[in-house]
Amino acid sequence: VQLQASGGGLVQPGESLRLSCSASERTSRNVLMGWFRQAPGKEREFVAGITWSDGYQYYAYYAESAKGRFTISADSAKNTEHLQMNSLKPEDAAAYYCAANSRYYRGTYYQAFEFDLWGQGTLVTVSS
Repeated sequence: VQLQASGGGLVQPGESLRLSCSASERTSRNVLMGWFRQAPGKEREFVAGITWSDGYQYYAYYAESAKGRFTISADSAKNTEHLQMNSLKPEDAAAYYCAANSRYYRGTYYQAFEFDLWGQGTLVTVSS
């Protein structure tokens, strides 16, 4: 399974950006996909995650830094996820990575080691 992220760019503080991640196929029967980010000199950190399985609604969860400003969504039919980022701040600038767990069953995962599928990073720059 390959993940392809897109949508990064340069925006000014307060503006919005939408990231997308497309999986080449369904990552697992019960799906967990998420977004992490990594700024220069810092560790990769969790941003948001979303889970779903057939017949069940999507469940989204967020890091504290993302709550109220970011929205994660998914399209199970297309094996895609999106991250809508509003009111961007300079501290949101980072390389953003989409991720998934190929053996996911249930629960909420926040640690990078809990995700075994990774897309390439897409760079988000927030600067005036």
